[in-house]
Amino acid sequence: MHLFEKILSVCVANIEFELRGHQAITWSNFLLNPRRLRGSDFIMRWSQGVWSEARIMQAVNETEDFFAIPYGPSGIAPQDDVRAFELYFERLEAAGLGAIKRPDILIFRKTDQTIIQRIIEHLGGLSELPFTIESDNGIQQMLSKAIVALECENSLWKGKLMPDYGAALKPQKRLNGKLGLKKNAVLPTIILKDEDRQPLEAWQEAHRVPIYIWHVFYDMAFGIALDTAQKLIQEGYILATEQIFQAPGGATTKKALYKFYYHYGFPIGDAVEEPSAKHIIDKNGHILPYVHFEGGKLALSAEALAILRKLAHEC
Repeated sequence: MHLFEKILSVCVANIEFELRGHQAITWSNFLLNPRRLRGSDFIMRWSQGVWSEARIMQAVNETEDFFAIPYGPSGIAPQDDVRAFELYFERLEAAGLGAIKRPDILIFRKTDQTIIQRIIEHLGGLSELPFTIESDNGIQQMLSKAIVALECENSLWKGKLMPDYGAALKPQKRLNGKLGLKKNAVLPTIILKDEDRQPLEAWQEAHRVPIYIWHVFYDMAFGIALDTAQKLIQEGYILATEQIFQAPGGATTKKALYKFYYHYGFPIGDAVEEPSAKHIIDKNGHILPYVHFEGGKLALSAEALAILRKLAHEC
């Protein structure tokens, strides 16, 4: 599967609707780019990822001690043009770097900001980071200063309104008596894709930079260390769930996910400003609403700041 389609794949369970048994509708496959995004869900997936990473960097950059930069290819890709987004990933694959898994964000001490900015400028700017091999001296210098790397996920939910938010973990038969919740519980979780486990583990080991997963909801965010997530999986506290994903071109694939109850992580922060919604207009003038978060602010929690300070002290 082309990297562009992989990045924009949407869980079928989250696709809002599908029209069946109808005559041809001119706007149902409206042309946004040559791959024909078949509805607003794929654009929503793209824009939501951009928004969540921006909120995390905004929250970190507003602290006195730390600053963040986008590092993974999706975070540095064009953010306001779907066609430019596609061409970007075509260039990434042509450079042979499309299959490499990098964390989405790097966090540094603010005292190192001038040094990091000089390194980035020397490499050609943020937009060139994904096209620079990690063995490059500049990248190595930058990674040596990083205190933590973040893998970012997001969900279109208000976490505090989810039915099982606040429920206590109880012994579960399917977990051999280990604590958990019913299989169909609806609550904030921190997601790790099975296909990302080994690549992220290998990256963390190679560069000696700890990886954390930060998962952003509409109103809040939670985090967990990759090492903690791996331990929970290995000890049987969290089981894999299989879901079907659909790409913009229509291809489907099954992926295993691990959903960690927020109880096992820590609060990253709460939204202090709510984002606004948006819509798109196809080439025929038809207005199509879709979920697109724009603006808003996230404030880091005391727990998140304490973890960052601990990591800064240890590295």
